[in-house]
Amino acid sequence: WEEFAAYAFNKSHSTCYSVVAFHTAYLKANYPAEYMASVLTHNMNDIKKVTFFMEECKRMGMAVLGPDVNESQYKFAVNAKGQIRFGLGAVKGVGEGAVEALVEERTEHGSYMSIFDLTKRIDLKATNRRALEGLAHSGALDSFENAHRAVYFYEEGNSTFMEKAVKFGQAYQHSLNSAQVSLFGEGSDESMPEPTIPHVEKWNVLKELSLEKDVVGIYISGHPLDQHKLAITSFNHRSLREFNVMEPRVGMDIRFGGLVTSVAHRMTKTQKPFGVVSIEDYEDSHELAVFGEEYAKFKGYFIEGVSLSIKGTYQKGWGENSPPRFKVMGIEFLSELLEKNTRKITVTIPLSKIDGTMINDLEAMAENYPGKCNLHFKILAKEPRYNIEFRSKKFRIRPEQELIQNIQNGMDLNVELG
Repeated sequence: WEEFAAYAFNKSHSTCYSVVAFHTAYLKANYPAEYMASVLTHNMNDIKKVTFFMEECKRMGMAVLGPDVNESQYKFAVNAKGQIRFGLGAVKGVGEGAVEALVEERTEHGSYMSIFDLTKRIDLKATNRRALEGLAHSGALDSFENAHRAVYFYEEGNSTFMEKAVKFGQAYQHSLNSAQVSLFGEGSDESMPEPTIPHVEKWNVLKELSLEKDVVGIYISGHPLDQHKLAITSFNHRSLREFNVMEPRVGMDIRFGGLVTSVAHRMTKTQKPFGVVSIEDYEDSHELAVFGEEYAKFKGYFIEGVSLSIKGTYQKGWGENSPPRFKVMGIEFLSELLEKNTRKITVTIPLSKIDGTMINDLEAMAENYPGKCNLHFKILAKEPRYNIEFRSKKFRIRPEQELIQNIQNGMDLNVELG
């Protein structure tokens, strides 16, 4: 700052910046959750910045929880456990008035116990059905027992369950306001039965996350690529952020993976078909244009909502002075990558950990995932010269992420794919 002040800022200006920098550093170091909640709130309308700062929260080891009608404020806030809770104001279709009414009622009379308790108590003029559906899509109603996100949108008799819940709340409030109570002063609670909660299958993870992103702008409760994380990390996929900023060189081979978010099949000026595919991963997104033989060969993979592993190489550009262009050489579904490319799985076990329980657990896992992949074991003794490796003659298994995670996290053993 001292050197910079000598030629750019006057000293008073530099001093102000240094004071602000120290204040900011102090707040981030001593009140990290409150500081990051404030930063997220000030960038609430810029999804890219919210995503960036949520990654910073992860790096700092702080959880950023999704919206919740029983904890969230309008803005990002810190709960009693020191975790950052997503603000309800960031949910599309839920206005500031609706959130203020919801939070005010919760503050005065306690947490909402169910969707019916919610619709009975909130101002349904300020919080309409559309706002409640946005809350359901975002996961803000997940804390209610006996009801998951799919329940609210189950249709029966030309109306959804959410519509029935809203009508129930309206009828209850109307009855309450009409002062039509019995001789003994009983309210309308007992005389108005709650609608029956339907038994509906849960949405799959991809649908939940997709609808969550539609109303919030980002994935909060998970990411569609989570189920393929092992495949992405095991086969040297570059992140799209790295792919987008790297300096391409002719002959450079690249592999990256991601979720197809949009597909456009088009025609060139000479009436030749080509495709434009948008792909995103955990860090960034990329638009890939595919022409000619590449398009004819791979267009069957370009399906919105699927996860792909794409490998290719940089070739000379179309013109003499054009930069190198990326040519797609191969595409695979990420869901099939592990099984297609893994020949053996090696589980490393320290000799001191081996007992009957461990052996039984490993056998049970192997039986639950039968496949064509060889299962190897590497036994580590106290002295390396006594280490041994052998192949299981009894089991051949299917390399799935769930199995690998169960062995690594559940049994605390190292697993290698080969």
